[in-house]
Amino acid sequence: MARAPANSTEDRPASKRIGTLRALTPYFVPYKLMVIAALCALVLTAGVSLVLPMAARRVVDNFGTQDVSLLDRYFFGAVFVALVFALGTALRYWLVTRLGERVVADIRCAIFDRMIGMSPAYYEKLMTGEVLSRITTDTTLILSVIGSSASWFLRNILLFVGGLILMFFTSPKLTLMVLGIIPVVIVPILVLGRRLRVLSKENQDWIAASSGNASEALLAVQTVQAFTHEAPSRATFADVTEKSYIAAKSRINVRAAMTAVIIFVVFCGILGVLWIGARDVRDSAMTAGELVQFVIYAGIMAGSVAALSEIWGELQRAAGATERLIELLVAEDSVQDPAQPFMLEEPVRGAIGFQDVVFHYPTRPDEAALGGVSFNIAPGETVALVGPSGAGKTTIFQMLLRFYDPASGEVTLDGVRLDAMTRQALRSHLALVPQDPVIFAATVAENIRFGRPDAAMEEVEAAARAAAAHEFISELPEGYGTYVGERGAMLSGGQKQRIAIARAILRDAPVLLLDEATSALDAESERAVQEAVEALSAERTTLIVAHRLATVKKADRILVFEKGQVVAEGTHESLVAQGGLYARLARLQFTEGLAAAE
Repeated sequence: MARAPANSTEDRPASKRIGTLRALTPYFVPYKLMVIAALCALVLTAGVSLVLPMAARRVVDNFGTQDVSLLDRYFFGAVFVALVFALGTALRYWLVTRLGERVVADIRCAIFDRMIGMSPAYYEKLMTGEVLSRITTDTTLILSVIGSSASWFLRNILLFVGGLILMFFTSPKLTLMVLGIIPVVIVPILVLGRRLRVLSKENQDWIAASSGNASEALLAVQTVQAFTHEAPSRATFADVTEKSYIAAKSRINVRAAMTAVIIFVVFCGILGVLWIGARDVRDSAMTAGELVQFVIYAGIMAGSVAALSEIWGELQRAAGATERLIELLVAEDSVQDPAQPFMLEEPVRGAIGFQDVVFHYPTRPDEAALGGVSFNIAPGETVALVGPSGAGKTTIFQMLLRFYDPASGEVTLDGVRLDAMTRQALRSHLALVPQDPVIFAATVAENIRFGRPDAAMEEVEAAARAAAAHEFISELPEGYGTYVGERGAMLSGGQKQRIAIARAILRDAPVLLLDEATSALDAESERAVQEAVEALSAERTTLIVAHRLATVKKADRILVFEKGQVVAEGTHESLVAQGGLYARLARLQFTEGLAAAE
């Protein structure tokens, strides 16, 4: 069954109406000269539009003149006005469109800058596909408004006000009749506009949910196909997409109804005014030119009202999109950098301390991932973390990397609390090899350089040799320059892991974190990597998470985890002699594994 969007209208407060668009103001400030120029062009074109009916009046009232040169002057004057109008409109389009593209690009960068720094706790509640939808779909809506709708809105406001003033000077009586129509037009705009805003937000939420669902399925396409889950995945995506369509259909219905009501009322009013004006011309109460001028102004004003009703719907949608983007920009992260960060003394020694650390994952608040964990690791010491799945081993790494902060207790590096440092500074002293290595859609060399973009090619190759990766990389079509595809699609699991290990070796950090770093390697490669890790560990503090006890036998010390607590510690031999969980795990892996082999 399709899951409702996380930020559906049922879960979120009502929109702040069009005023929400004011939140975009800071992004216009750097380009205020371009904004001023665009406004000047806008006023110019609106002013020229209001001059044209005057020229039409002169021409009509002078049809019967004997002075042909006067008529020619009026016609050529009208052509000149048309030229100014054309150039002003082109200038306005050029300025506004460039401004829109620039501002939206800045907004996208600002949101990405914000989202890339959010802790994993934030993404436990919001799908990355939804974030991507907001960065793309919602900013596209805003681009439409900035690059088109906003300038048209202002232009039609000017035409409405200017046309109304000039209509009054042309015929006060007919103008008062036209003003009587305005309240009839405003009511459906206010009533239906409020409903349109709610439906627009709901539509955008379902679009984001659809994007998130597609992203999740496509990123795991091999798993989907391996378990023949294509049909359920298609059904789920179709269900979410259909809900998006239903929301869009409701929005379209409301907007169509609003447009129909407004246009009908406006044009019925114009026809009524024209009828009365024609009778005034017959009675010589006004000239034919004045009636033509008034009708053109009335048409301009009616057109501007109709356009405003259309644009109002666009602004409502953009207000909803802006609100969704602002939610990302002002999102509070559960992990924050201190206002006055502490800098570690160089060189960093790599002493690690956990003092009575308690932690619960946000999605599992009733279950302690770590329940009062305490231990210390000396600089240069190699410590292995073992225990059954879910015992809290990887959570130790999450704490060290400060992806999360403990509920109580403290974690220290060289005696300094991690939350006293900036996350950037802290993580610069750590190198991680995750259990599921992440390979980017780039070349092999760029993937290895990920932690040190400025590393020389010789250093990249040295790291690859140390990770037993140089041989297979050399056999790739373009060696280190080979593009490996999205998520390293053209590499095997073992090859991905060796590249991840090379990346960590190249980073050359004082603390090395290995999370099942050799689990995808064959026996020969594992031995080569283990030798590299041993050489690397001699100079830095190393934490190793492993289920295969053969990987950790040479560690200086082993911490045994169970249910979020350290239940034993010591060397391999001492822990086997003690009995308990570690001895049972060793017996299962060594004794029974040997019997199975025989």
